[in-house]
Amino acid sequence: MDNTSYKFGTKAIHAGAEPDPTTGAIMTPIFQTSTFVQEYPGKHKGYAYARGKNPTREALQKNIAALENGKFALCFSSGMGAIDAVIKLLRPGDEVVTGDDLYGGSYRMFTKVFANYGITFHFVDMSNAENIRNFINSKTKLIWIETPTNPTMQIIDIEAVVKIAREHKVISAVDNTFASPYLQNPLDLGADIVMHSVTKYLGGHSDVVMGALVTNSDNLYEQLAFIHNSCGATPGPMDSFLVMRGIKTLHLRMERHCFNGRKVAEYLVSHPKIEKVYWPGFPSHPNHAIAKKQMRDFGGMISIVLKDKSVENTFKLASSFKVFSLAESLGGVESLVNHPATMTHASIPKAEREKAGVVDNLLRLSVGVEDIEDLLSDLKQALG
Repeated sequence: MDNTSYKFGTKAIHAGAEPDPTTGAIMTPIFQTSTFVQEYPGKHKGYAYARGKNPTREALQKNIAALENGKFALCFSSGMGAIDAVIKLLRPGDEVVTGDDLYGGSYRMFTKVFANYGITFHFVDMSNAENIRNFINSKTKLIWIETPTNPTMQIIDIEAVVKIAREHKVISAVDNTFASPYLQNPLDLGADIVMHSVTKYLGGHSDVVMGALVTNSDNLYEQLAFIHNSCGATPGPMDSFLVMRGIKTLHLRMERHCFNGRKVAEYLVSHPKIEKVYWPGFPSHPNHAIAKKQMRDFGGMISIVLKDKSVENTFKLASSFKVFSLAESLGGVESLVNHPATMTHASIPKAEREKAGVVDNLLRLSVGVEDIEDLLSDLKQALG
């Protein structure tokens, strides 16, 4: 299939998914095998050992690459495995510029793992791209962007950051998890690498843990593929099959996530118990104009700050929903509520969290695809 000639929904369903030549099966088979028979040493059909390549995973990688308008994709056993591979492009003494509002797992990896190997990380307010210039020097090798950010929904101008990265010959990588390829395509804006926690919107059904990297660079792909195979954070064929199945409805799910997200945000913004609503679809949201420029819609991720600053009452509210489930993760068909300070961002020191706006009375909502009337009723009863 010529991926460049079709629209998003068609690519979601068909890219990478060729009918099985032996049976005509329309769904990609699950090649549940660890090894492949060779005709004689070194002569095989493109597959030798399943850590390196598996046909089911290869089909998924072609699919994800097409969705991001990329040339190459690599799937990993988790989003953190994907990020780990990007940082392994660096060497001791190298420096990274990244945002000051970041997924807690990324922050933990940067500060507790790779900082031990001589890599320096600068956590910067990227809402104004020009701030980055103050932290770039001859040792800077990577700018790591997350937009919208987790959990305060900061919008970073990808094009502006990429321009600065190119001026200084620095790699730019974008965590595109919150947006999904349906809403935002960083490679089209000049980024070198796109990362997804595939666990979230791409899988979409809270039944798979996986990550992915996409790039148009032959050189970066070769380096990342070497790390991918050598370090072994590769997913199995069953998980790859499940994600391919999930992606087939990505465009339909995202339309509903966006519709429900808008309705929920509009309900919450005027609620007397809510102090602040973070959702990039509001004209008052910082960098709303940039979100409008680089995103197709504004998504179903929303964070709220309660007027009541009591942690006890915040916990009580988080536990009182009937349709929203209290759980980590996001992007599934079901609506979730999360308390970042004690859950997804607990690894970030309290002072650092609060500086970025991740206060104890903040809750993050992943708005699912249920009937909107039921979601609004659930919010009403929980806040009541």
